[in-house]
Amino acid sequence: MNRETAILAKKTLLYFALFLVIMGLAIFLPAWSLAYWEGWVYISIFFVLVLLVTLYLLKNDPELLKRRLRRGPFSEKEKSQRIIQTFSTLVFSGTILFPGFDHRYGFSMAPWYVPVIGNLLLVVAYIIVFVVFKTNTYTSAIIETTKDQKVISTGPYAIVRHPMYSGAILVFIATPLALGSYWALLFVVPTILVVAWRAVEEEKFLSKNLSGYIEYCQKTRYRFVPYVW
Repeated sequence: MNRETAILAKKTLLYFALFLVIMGLAIFLPAWSLAYWEGWVYISIFFVLVLLVTLYLLKNDPELLKRRLRRGPFSEKEKSQRIIQTFSTLVFSGTILFPGFDHRYGFSMAPWYVPVIGNLLLVVAYIIVFVVFKTNTYTSAIIETTKDQKVISTGPYAIVRHPMYSGAILVFIATPLALGSYWALLFVVPTILVVAWRAVEEEKFLSKNLSGYIEYCQKTRYRFVPYVW
């Protein structure tokens, strides 16, 4: 491991550790209890999935990993995307926070197999994300183009225009179920709407700044789900 890769690994580890701490607080503080097995299972599976994908990128595509670390509203270059990212963060926060209150006050009382289904969906979602990363090295966490960027139309991109968002939406659906909360699914609808808004704005940007993207959109009709949208 060279010096640059070692620095990237340390930065990624710090970012990852901070994210897990914040997620743990967001799940267990509202629950006001550590006896929340759904929360522990979700975080454990999430940890393993993200770690495996991160290790793959660190070894095989460190440049993509760098692009993935530049994320959040303040990293966006387009004003519209900064607004969208802010809304997305706020809405998804509800998806993580509310299940703890649900567990604390017993709103849903979901049976054991609901979290199991949720975690299986989470695994499927990260398989989709992994395939996207393998197919498209330009998958930045912010809306941008690079000098040598090309339109990717193979693999999952031959099916939908935004397979990364398809995987993300599945994560949004899986999370409330994995945490045993039916009511938290109410946050999924506005989250999906925000992601759809982001996709439309991203397409406007790419149509102007990425050669061949308009033709790609004409060829690949659907954004997230084939025959739906």
